[in-house]
Amino acid sequence: MTTANKKKIASRPVLVTGFEPFAGEIDNPSLEIARALDGKRIAGHPVVGAILPTEFRRSLTVLGALLKRNRPQLVIAVGQAGGRSQICLERVAINLIDARISDNAGEQPVDVPVIRDAPSAYFSTLPLKAMLQGLIASGIPAVLSQSAGLYVCNQVMFGLLHQLQELRPRARGGFVHVPFLPQQATRHYNAPSMTLATMIQALTLCIETALATGDDLHFAAGATH
Repeated sequence: MTTANKKKIASRPVLVTGFEPFAGEIDNPSLEIARALDGKRIAGHPVVGAILPTEFRRSLTVLGALLKRNRPQLVIAVGQAGGRSQICLERVAINLIDARISDNAGEQPVDVPVIRDAPSAYFSTLPLKAMLQGLIASGIPAVLSQSAGLYVCNQVMFGLLHQLQELRPRARGGFVHVPFLPQQATRHYNAPSMTLATMIQALTLCIETALATGDDLHFAAGATH
């Protein structure tokens, strides 16, 4: 590889996506994270922060356009997981939608595939255990999660990994769930929450780790149930 090509790869952008508020919420921490990181530079890479519609029909179309336009080296999609208390590094997305609630367009698909004739599941290509270790070492509550749900978050994670495999097989990608913001938690019987500053710190660390890590770490971090 020529020096010019190495420099080109080293400066390719990082894409961070968030979602619009949904389910009657007026806030979504993932949206605020994407906005905060947009235009930043992390480990020499420009960050593009973008917002996806919380809609089954449109989300993957918007994501696909972002991938083609930006040609990112790394993609981390972020979503809200109200009720969770930690940064959740998602391990797997499955090819299934089973929406308990309607999306922002009023659609509620049940028991349908994300993409017909696609694999049953995709695993994140991010170095999740290295990211987990870095977050915990920094005092940020974090865990590996085995399920991204069956709503738009799972759809986007599955669609992201499917599109990367077809369009940018050398790029890494995955999904991170974050808790409610404190102002949201007060509207949900004091559900677990995390400050936006801590979430931004967490995503910044995840990006730095993913860019710096080749082979992931190997240690036990699975759940027993």
